[in-house]
Order: sequence, then structure tokens, then C-alpha cells
Amino acid sequence: MTKKKTTLAFLILAVLPSILALAACNPLEDKSKSSTFIVVESVMGTDYTGKAASFLQSDVVSSTGTIYADIASATVRASLLDPAPILKPSGYSDVILDRYIVSFSRSDGRSRQGIDVPYSFEGSLTQTVKVGATATFSFVLVREVAKMEPPLVGLATGIGEGVIEMTAKVEFYGHDLINNKVTATGYLTVFFANYADVTPAPAI
Repeated sequence: MTKKKTTLAFLILAVLPSILALAACNPLEDKSKSSTFIVVESVMGTDYTGKAASFLQSDVVSSTGTIYADIASATVRASLLDPAPILKPSGYSDVILDRYIVSFSRSDGRSRQGIDVPYSFEGSLTQTVKVGATATFSFVLVREVAKMEPPLVGLATGIGEGVIEMTAKVEFYGHDLINNKVTATGYLTVFFANYADVTPAPAI
């Protein structure tokens, strides 16, 4: 082997680990080394009658004075970064989502937690998402305690703004079965108000 070819071979060997390391990183998942990423296909809430909707109408208090948490549902999909891998994906590429964080924002820029918006919070999950498949699961989007604190408590007593529109940001966190981290984010518009209770239609 000539000196020129030997030098070239050494350069390739020196650079190859760096190339492989970069290829292994998942830029969509905050530099995760996972070969899998999660897509949030939808986050669904309910309207004030309880029907599924692409938004949430959150009733801050019922006519009996009872306060309920608001439940949302998410549909997520797990996919491989490489759409045509040399080797077939194994079960190690499946993802387990184990926690989520909800935070709220307003379009008017008011963002003080516990004053303008409810406090952000973290919840736990145990949801497996297999590669190439979707999973739908429910989670708490608005806690009961948030409705007993500003700014939502003012809506229940009639001294608030009537209706407050916010955007809920939901960050899902998990890992593949090799323990490489995976994250994804979804959003849902939320309307907070003291909605009138719906009376069921009388049976005929």
C-alpha cells in the first residue's frame, strides 16, 4: 500500500466514528440516540356537553358546586427515523411514554402562573407505542385544584372575565426499550367558563 493510500485509510478510520455518532443521534428528539420518534397525531378534548371535540370547553364548576378535572385524549404514532432500514425493526424500537407536562399560555401575552394561567404540572403515564402503530390514551389536562385558584376561580364566582381562552401545551416524555429518550409535543385550545349544565332530554 502506498503512503498516500495509507494516509487516506487512516483519515477514513479517524472520521468514521464521528459520522456514525452523528447518524445515531435523533435531531427531532433533542439529540436522543433513539432510532424511533413519536408523532402526536391529535389531542382531543370535549365540548361543554361532553362530546369529543378538537378543543376543550372546561366548566370551572357545576351547578351543584362540584369541581371536576378535565380529561383529554391523545393519539400518537411511533415511527423509525430511517423509513427503509437495512434490518427490520425489533421490539427494542418500541416506545414507552411514562410522563407528561402540561403548561398554559394566552394569546394576549399574560403568562403569570397562578394569576393569569393555571400552574403547569407533571403527570405520570404507562403507555407502550409499537413502531409503525398508533396508540390512544387519556390523561388529565386540567386539575381540580386549578379551578380553585386564580384565574379560574374568578369565573366560578362571576367576578372573572366570563370566558378565558388558552392554549394547553402537552409535552410527552418516554424512552425506547434500550432506554434512549423520546419526546413529543401536542397542543389543545381550551375555553374556560362557568358553562350552563346540560339537562338530559326527558324520555318519551
